[in-house]
Amino acid sequence: MNNTDMPYGNDSTKMQVMYDQIKSIANNESILKWDVGASTSIDTSVQVDKGEAKQLKGSQRQALTIRVWNKKGLIGITNTSDFTKDGLKKALLGAQKASEFGNKNETPEFSPLCKEEIDELNRPLSINGDIQDLFNSLKIAESDLLDRHEDIKAIPYNGIAESLSERFYFNCESAFRYTKISQSSIYLYAMAQQENRKPRSAGSVRISNCFDDLDINGCINEAAEKTIAHLNYQNISTDKYLVCFTPEAFLDLIGAFSTMFNARSVLDGVSISKKESIGKQIAVPFLSIFDNGLHPSNIGACPFDGEGTPTKKICLLRNGILENFLHSEATARSFGVLPTGHAGIGAKVSVGPDWLDVRGDNNSPQNKESLSYKDSTRDFVLIEGLNALHAGVKPSQGSFSLPFDGWIVRNGEKISIEAATIAGDINQVLNSIIKVEAEQIITTQGISPHIWVEDLKITGEA
Repeated sequence: MNNTDMPYGNDSTKMQVMYDQIKSIANNESILKWDVGASTSIDTSVQVDKGEAKQLKGSQRQALTIRVWNKKGLIGITNTSDFTKDGLKKALLGAQKASEFGNKNETPEFSPLCKEEIDELNRPLSINGDIQDLFNSLKIAESDLLDRHEDIKAIPYNGIAESLSERFYFNCESAFRYTKISQSSIYLYAMAQQENRKPRSAGSVRISNCFDDLDINGCINEAAEKTIAHLNYQNISTDKYLVCFTPEAFLDLIGAFSTMFNARSVLDGVSISKKESIGKQIAVPFLSIFDNGLHPSNIGACPFDGEGTPTKKICLLRNGILENFLHSEATARSFGVLPTGHAGIGAKVSVGPDWLDVRGDNNSPQNKESLSYKDSTRDFVLIEGLNALHAGVKPSQGSFSLPFDGWIVRNGEKISIEAATIAGDINQVLNSIIKVEAEQIITTQGISPHIWVEDLKITGEA
């Protein structure tokens, strides 16, 4: 598919057409203040089942949000997928009517940074466009993974997908943002079955900007290694253990409690943090956490947020001290700071992290514990991934109780755990870390080393 087939094109020129149309309609209807956030995408994906096509799907999507402020300063919002001039007019007038019922307690304004210079990403752009190529690649990957071990019986969840998307933001005060992103991905989730034993499963994901750069073999190898490593499982006794979180697992946990860094959650009273938490020690002094949306390994990076604020690297936790919250325009105004580039767009603007960057201070004398997940003389539990994050986490209280996938490691030997739950409090975890390993490992959701925490409660299956 030719890139120029994208709705509103492959550069900001065609976005200018939409801007001019909305500006003309707004002037004719005496609408003085408005802004627009929109996205378009072409998506192709395939799934297979034992070499046969399970699903072949292609779609072209577009979505646009218009916000209008009335003379009282109240805001109305409309969403539409109709990018025609008539559709834009209906959306604009709809938002104008909705502003009559605007929430006086929620009055976002334009970001003071929406005209600031943004960083150029210079990421490769490519879309294969041939669904047959995707199908053939996934079919081969499924067959290869099935051949890795006699007990791997099926790959029940799998897929290859690619997309080419555009995002833009503009407002009546001549702010103008545009970016284009391409992305390819593969996921493979294998299931193994041994006689008189429970099924065991594990998976892997790879993402890249271009299909040609997609690490399909790496995904196959990781899925096979993890699945095979979960065979010959054993029960684990209920007790407190030394625990090592893999980078994926630790990022899962921090992500589940990201409200501790979220100014919107703080203002809404659903975070364990308070306004006055800034500057306080909340973790061990050799742990730091950044949000780095423009990290080169963040495939889906966007140089601006839903309000047009530039995306920047921000320190959330430095040497255990809470240094910053994530802000939209409205929350930043409430705190007396600048927005950080983490907002969505809406009548009540959402706030969320982009791409977490976890690191340790290797020069800290408190981070000198001689622990390594590759070579440890101590027995420990290695947690590969946390499950049921939607149900087992209470972000406003800090508590969690989560099933997990992992191994108990004794004398260097990894033994898969049949079924178990880890429970605790995020404050306890952050203050019970005894080692942050030096090597940071890139995942699909961020970058982190292995993190060691002592005395965490694990409940084995009865």
